[in-house]
Amino acid sequence: MAENNNAPRTFVSSAQDKAGKLDVASLVLLAILMAAGFVLNITVGKALAITGIQPEFVISAYCLAILILRPSLPQSVLIGVLAATVIQLTTSVPGLEYLCDIPGGVIMFLFAQAVARRGSAGVLPLVGAFVTTTVSGLIFATVATVVVLGAAPSSVVAMLPVVFGTALANCVIVQVLYLPLKKAAKR
Repeated sequence: MAENNNAPRTFVSSAQDKAGKLDVASLVLLAILMAAGFVLNITVGKALAITGIQPEFVISAYCLAILILRPSLPQSVLIGVLAATVIQLTTSVPGLEYLCDIPGGVIMFLFAQAVARRGSAGVLPLVGAFVTTTVSGLIFATVATVVVLGAAPSSVVAMLPVVFGTALANCVIVQVLYLPLKKAAKR
């Protein structure tokens, strides 16, 4: 029986396209994740800030997007740029997020490639989100402290608990949401 190529495509079926293709359904998923990350940042994230640990939900969102959509390297960089642009609305140092989240997109791309090669995720989403958030946070802390504030490089050490606490929160979020979102997206 011949396949009907004229049949309308649904959100789920179009999301099943090959890795590296950001079709409309993939872009919708990316937009939803970024919007959710932004809303969570300005609500839950700000409420948790009193603990000294503030999850960066937009970083979690782009980690999840890269893991689920498996974009190409240039597309992963673009996702990092989009995430940095979203974070610009609430950041304390405008423009700095671009220095942080472009490398973050590259790092998460490498972890997504490792997941694809293994055929199963295991703890790679957790480790990938932790490393991505840590690198992004260390870049932010270093540049904000040394360049923007003019403080001594050793003062970055005071920011390490926040960086690692945020990375820990993000990696748990990504690990918990990865499989359910992947299943929902039919990827």
